[in-house]
Amino acid sequence: MSPEIPHLPRAVTLSLTGAGLLTAGACAAFGLNHPASAPHPLPTLDRPAPTPRPSARAGGSSLSDEQAQAALIGPSDLGDPWTATRGAATWHDGLLKARTSAGECQRLLDALYSDELLGGPARVTAGLDDADTDAQLRYQIGARRPADVDAVLAWLRTLPARCARFTATTELGLEEDVQVVDAPLPEVGDARQGLRVTVAGTTPDEQEFRLTLDVAAVRVGEDAFALTNGGLGDVPNDATQAAVQVGALRLAEIRKQGRAQV
Repeated sequence: MSPEIPHLPRAVTLSLTGAGLLTAGACAAFGLNHPASAPHPLPTLDRPAPTPRPSARAGGSSLSDEQAQAALIGPSDLGDPWTATRGAATWHDGLLKARTSAGECQRLLDALYSDELLGGPARVTAGLDDADTDAQLRYQIGARRPADVDAVLAWLRTLPARCARFTATTELGLEEDVQVVDAPLPEVGDARQGLRVTVAGTTPDEQEFRLTLDVAAVRVGEDAFALTNGGLGDVPNDATQAAVQVGALRLAEIRKQGRAQV
């Protein structure tokens, strides 16, 4: 008897018109110019004791845990119908937990399944659901050194060529046709890379499925964030673009506030 196939929500087209997202006109690429450090005054005898600098955090970041949490995006950043997540999407385990013999492509599948796009566990994470379409957006701020993040970004840039199309098999025996293409991102942060990954196949009862995942990773100074925006059926890029822009600007602002407090 064939293994039981997990329930797959129906494929739908995500429509964000009028949902409060930043539009193309309102979402012009934001430059994140980091201001030069203010010169330190010469010490004097009556100079007050300096404010202690926050201890170094994961990956050398100067952000406190509270600041990292404040840098996450939330439902209000994307507008209706996005809400706080209710848990992992059905398709997460059913379709992303898969094996392939195509070398680096297995690393990509593992990173998507484990939510470790930046090469290690996230420092803080937020999940958002679109209740109308079962789409899910996962957003995380990493805990890696800038050099390590840049190495991950360089690896991601190779995938549209190295993993343009490959086959994978889920734990339940579903054969998947996986395609990876480059996906442009807003010109924010110091370095970035976007991908669009599609996973398609047919269940034993002849039901076709197609999972689409927008993938983005962005470094802003010493900190970085990554996100996936996925769902069954087409996933328009509006939510991804808005999340990348808002996320980069917020992280830059939090970093600026952190520097001002030291």
